[in-house]
Amino acid sequence: MRDTELSPAERALWDAFPRGDSVDLSSGNRGEDEPAMSERWGADRVVRAEVIVALLLGSCDAESGQVAAVRLTGARITGTLNLGHAEVPVPLALTGCSFDEQPHLYWARMQSVHLLGCGLPGLVASGVRVDGHLWLEGSRIAGGVWLDNAHIAGILNLSGVQLANPGKEALLADRLTVDANVYCDRGFAAEGEVRLPGARVGGQLILRGARLGNQRGDALYASRLTVAANMFCDEGFTAHGAVRLRGARVGGYLSLQGATLIHPGRIALNAGDLAVETDVYCSEGFQARGEVTFGGARIGGQLSLIGARLHNPEGRALGCQRMQAAEIDLRPAEPTIGLVDLSYAKVGRLRDDQATWPTGLQLDGFTYETLQPPLTAKERLAWLRRDPDGYQPQPYERLAESYRANGLDTEGRSVLLAKQRDRRRTMSITRKTWGLVQDGLVGYGYRPFRAAGWLITLLAIGSVVFYLKPPVKLDDDQQPHFNAFLYTLDLLLPVGSLGQESLFAPRGVYLWIADLLVAAGFVLGLTVAAGATRVLSRD
Repeated sequence: MRDTELSPAERALWDAFPRGDSVDLSSGNRGEDEPAMSERWGADRVVRAEVIVALLLGSCDAESGQVAAVRLTGARITGTLNLGHAEVPVPLALTGCSFDEQPHLYWARMQSVHLLGCGLPGLVASGVRVDGHLWLEGSRIAGGVWLDNAHIAGILNLSGVQLANPGKEALLADRLTVDANVYCDRGFAAEGEVRLPGARVGGQLILRGARLGNQRGDALYASRLTVAANMFCDEGFTAHGAVRLRGARVGGYLSLQGATLIHPGRIALNAGDLAVETDVYCSEGFQARGEVTFGGARIGGQLSLIGARLHNPEGRALGCQRMQAAEIDLRPAEPTIGLVDLSYAKVGRLRDDQATWPTGLQLDGFTYETLQPPLTAKERLAWLRRDPDGYQPQPYERLAESYRANGLDTEGRSVLLAKQRDRRRTMSITRKTWGLVQDGLVGYGYRPFRAAGWLITLLAIGSVVFYLKPPVKLDDDQQPHFNAFLYTLDLLLPVGSLGQESLFAPRGVYLWIADLLVAAGFVLGLTVAAGATRVLSRD
């Protein structure tokens, strides 16, 4: 490029390049220097993109002992900054610049790229390799940013970036690799979908206070995302649309403290099959309008929902089915509106609060080692009975095991008795009737002293009746001694004989009384045997 073809602004940039000096074309008036006002800038602030490309690709040599670089502030860049497939050996740093056309960096090899506080109609950087940092801090970008298959050896900084591509991809970063941290905080906002499926972050992923909006679909689509350290979607993080982290891997902890997820009647957060090394915090003001699911997730530490607000009245508000975690702290700020599904989840400890139990709670297959606080069996049975699907045997058995493991055998038996009573409601009339008999006589074997009470009562009644009206002798040649107490006891015993029943026979109504005592003894014997079997088998 000949010197005579350069404008004064371009000449200044050309002369500064060999030493890596900065060229500032701004007016010093903050309002006028906003890239959005670039249409009002004069010709003295215009730099052609082809001049920048020429410098970056070696049209001007570096000064001996200096590091050449393009450093430009406050310019309006016309034409297309096209570096597609280029090898760029020097840094590019543009601050407060306005682009007429979207830059093309696809499959280029760059040293470092800083576009700070710039205005762009889009950025195409698919497959770009940046050996340093990629900073877009404070820029306003319409038309979307494409970083799919890109590899950034340093930091990706999108702090304060405003992305606008409604109904389409605001950030397309499928299979992006960043060796250090990714910053999307301090005012980062995106209108349109933010995509990070299959992306790999070698440090932390920070979306603190970010505002994402894509009500037609996914606000953040990050399935199979891998973050080596922590992931922050907290401190005012807001998403209008689904946040999808299905199959993501987080090497530290995941924080959604104070986040707001809005997708009414649909998925607000899909963290199915998520794997987190330590803790997940959906707490301290976390709000979700729509379904939150951790189905199949594996959490090495705690899933905390302390102070959360979950609202999905038409369906599942919280799904933790098949999830594994050391602990779930399910103490939201208010009762959850919608179903909480813990079916087939496996946790070490569940913390909850009776005052904030949800109206619907699925517990079939749910296993745990400890429940806190240690409520009574009566209180926990009210918890079990919140299942909209009705009676399921496993939750009762698991709760009884929990009580027995803590030495509370009486509470455990109360749970198992309640299990039989609730099960009875699902049976046929015949089996219900037999169940009522078992319940009334011995409490299905979990109230063994009740049988003794019945026996003593019948023994007393029979002894009085037959004392007042002794039965007649069956053999007049014998003179046996009659004992009303032993005779009644002989009638009640279903096996064995005390020698009284075979020698005497009642008449009339007293025969009916004797038969009733025999039948009662038989039924009591069967129910006691069934109860003993149940207790010994720890059912």
